[in-house]
Amino acid sequence: MRVIRLSHSGINYFARLVDDATAQLWTAAPWLGGTETDRLVPVRSDTLLAPVAPSKILCVGRNYRAHAQELGNDVPTEPLLFLKPPSSLLGPGASIALPPQSARVEHEGEVGIVIGSELRNATADQARKAIFGFTCVNDVTARDLQKKDVQFTRAKGFDTFCPVGPCVETDLTPDSLRVITRVNGAVRQDGNTRDMVFPIDELLAFMSHIMTLAPGDLIVTGTPAGVGPLVHGDRVDVEVEGVGVLSNAVTHASAKAT
Repeated sequence: MRVIRLSHSGINYFARLVDDATAQLWTAAPWLGGTETDRLVPVRSDTLLAPVAPSKILCVGRNYRAHAQELGNDVPTEPLLFLKPPSSLLGPGASIALPPQSARVEHEGEVGIVIGSELRNATADQARKAIFGFTCVNDVTARDLQKKDVQFTRAKGFDTFCPVGPCVETDLTPDSLRVITRVNGAVRQDGNTRDMVFPIDELLAFMSHIMTLAPGDLIVTGTPAGVGPLVHGDRVDVEVEGVGVLSNAVTHASAKAT
């Protein structure tokens, strides 16, 4: 099943993709107990929203050895966690806004996990059973501010710095998913979840012993090597095998975002 979120007649809905052009509306997010209605609506690119509305966005840094090495960092001995604010969410097709505070904004294509049921002090097996589905995420980062600040909040937290979509796919397993990032059609990143330092089940279990993971929360699992700069006029595509392609333009913050 592929779940999307879209605007229809001025109201935001979660919906199930019936085909590329049609969606069936839900009463609420399926991970919050929503059920399907009998309403079918057309799907247009200009009505798609980020397919999640999480209470928190919990991310993992340096979860691919080659990425840690390309930034001159050691591979962590336990998961390196940070948060992005929900206000940073951006839907498919909308524009990433380059903030004037940064001279070096970079893409980070990643697999996103949507939590389906509450997780607290979980085992790895329990964590896997709590996964609702998978999506594409671009953990946009102001790299110069990240280096300057040491901690990640400002560098990762600007509005539009968490593009997500185009859907949440439920019928996947996370053990060997290819993750590709392209900028203007050229491949920048090409990785696979089998190369993660900490596998997804272990990550979720680890997180659940720190904070309760709520249904609908978004977990961003780390980026492969090949991160690089984004400039005004670029188009960045993050593809996760079995999910689809998340595509966003890049513009100056002073320019009108779409």
